[in-house]
Amino acid sequence: MKRIVAIANQKGGVGKTTTAINLAASLALADQSVLLVDLDPQSNLTSGIGLKNEAVSGRTVYHALTSDTPPTLDSYVMPTAVSGLSLIAADRNLTGAEVELINLPQREFRLRPLLEQARSKFDFVFIDTPPSLGLLTLNALTAADEILIPLTCEYFALEGVAELMTTLDRVRGSLNPELGIAGVLLTMADSRTNLGRQVAHEVRSFFKDRVFKTTIPRNIRLGEAPSHGLPAILYDVRSKGAEAYIALAREILTRGSTADSGPPETSTGNYDA
Repeated sequence: MKRIVAIANQKGGVGKTTTAINLAASLALADQSVLLVDLDPQSNLTSGIGLKNEAVSGRTVYHALTSDTPPTLDSYVMPTAVSGLSLIAADRNLTGAEVELINLPQREFRLRPLLEQARSKFDFVFIDTPPSLGLLTLNALTAADEILIPLTCEYFALEGVAELMTTLDRVRGSLNPELGIAGVLLTMADSRTNLGRQVAHEVRSFFKDRVFKTTIPRNIRLGEAPSHGLPAILYDVRSKGAEAYIALAREILTRGSTADSGPPETSTGNYDA
């Protein structure tokens, strides 16, 4: 089944962009066809995949959202350095999109027609969202089959999650009743600290089987790779960060889709950090 996944959490610094780049690259190198969509006005995804200076004016996600005519997918898709991985880029024009979308018809559904075209071309579509619950994120949730929620293993990990879940329920109730939860991903994990273990325990107690077994450790290579315009799997495949995202890709393929909006099945995969 073709899957459109929004990577969302209104808190910043939780690893949304890092997850989008490295999970997508890991799946692409596992012979999946993958499309990344940069829906964050900071355009860190576009930069982190090495295409910041390659985005063509008039062919970014901003123009797709605000166009008066139905956008054609092929006009916006760019190839990346990873075979099987493509990108719909963002640029600074996206900063004003929240304001412009307010007065446009079907303002919460502007992204969906574009990504529906991707179902026949890609196995996975990942949408990187901004750290807010505004119209850009609503467009992602309306277009997606599932939401993947990164959470840091820190004291305020669950702060704002209740608001996100409330937004998710509202989207299901009025905009996208089929929206499921792909899973909750623990990021920046450090099992050596009492706090890290405690937060991981609380998150698993709250979300239960929705939490991926794979966790993403704190890893310097994950921070260095975007400055080279590469996913960690190409920058340093032997790093703990790259290994973790490879394991996450394997778990997602094993787990399958949760588009029925129910809790995902518990994966049988394991990751040994």
